[in-house]
Amino acid sequence: MLFHSTIRKELARSFGATLIVLVTIVMTMMLIRTLGQASNGSVNPAEVTLILGYTMLGQLPILLTMSLFIAAVGTLSRMYLESEMVIWLVSGKGLRALVTPMLNFAWPMLLSVFVLMLLVWPWSHQQIGELKDRYERRGDLERVAPGQFQESASGARVFFIDKDSLDNKEGKNVFISSTDHNKQAMTSSKTGHVEILDDEQYLVLENGQRVEQTIGKPELKVTQFKSYTSQLNPSSKLQDKPPLKTVTSLELIQTPTSANLGELGWRLGVAFSAFNVIVIALAITSANPRVGRGGNLAQALLIFVVYFNLINLGQSWVGSGKVQLLPFFITLHGGVFVLAYTWLTARHYNWNWRQLLGRAGA
Repeated sequence: MLFHSTIRKELARSFGATLIVLVTIVMTMMLIRTLGQASNGSVNPAEVTLILGYTMLGQLPILLTMSLFIAAVGTLSRMYLESEMVIWLVSGKGLRALVTPMLNFAWPMLLSVFVLMLLVWPWSHQQIGELKDRYERRGDLERVAPGQFQESASGARVFFIDKDSLDNKEGKNVFISSTDHNKQAMTSSKTGHVEILDDEQYLVLENGQRVEQTIGKPELKVTQFKSYTSQLNPSSKLQDKPPLKTVTSLELIQTPTSANLGELGWRLGVAFSAFNVIVIALAITSANPRVGRGGNLAQALLIFVVYFNLINLGQSWVGSGKVQLLPFFITLHGGVFVLAYTWLTARHYNWNWRQLLGRAGA
């Protein structure tokens, strides 16, 4: 049908262009943040591209939802401003007739957002967490780049190696600044290498000196040594609970704690919001030559921000036990759908307050 095909083609062009722009903007922001984490030693610089890919995969459902909303509002705005919508309305196609072609176009995106939020979202964060944990578990000497000061995994020591190391096990002109048990120490040596004893890593320094000072006291203790051994990467207990972002949706359902239900509600909320924004776009978009497309897009952006802030607020409330998941979910997403569809119906039949008050008075 000409009406359906015209709407779908216009939506496809607008959706593709919007998605490319949003992905480019978000990827640039994520790249800057990831490079900052790499410079701080939180992630491996060699794995920046991999972490960026997992991060973008996790952000994709939100980008798809926002692109779908902007594409719908932009397409309808153009149709109104160029009087194309008037032609369809005069031919007998009301606003509610637009729901079917828009859903025919959007259902692959809606299904993708649902799958991404329930399955890919936790998986991508699991992969990012594993990459960061693996890098943090590396030996302190292995994490040091030649010619750069590098903080240790525990944050208690700063390392410097003047020359490149051999197989990440040996280094020359080693400098270590450490703070431990209310004491500050600076240790330097000509060479250093890593030894493994009882499954623990130890740094063995040779031909150097150690300057030690108790914090708050002026006395210095200088020690010359031929060999000095210090433990690297002391064993630490793993976190009892993994971050909620890394927990699979099935585990959230099987363990319905308040925090788990809050995370589950957020994932389902983002998935359902992708459907609601289509109805909202049909309801709010109108013709106003004085403001052009910018007015509708600004209004859409404001509604999108408020809607997603309410979803985030619901996650906090459900996670803290202030409200129950099902009542909040029905109230927010069901209420948004009913309000948007009622608004759409009122515009479809050209209802106004005078007509409604006149019918009520009769």
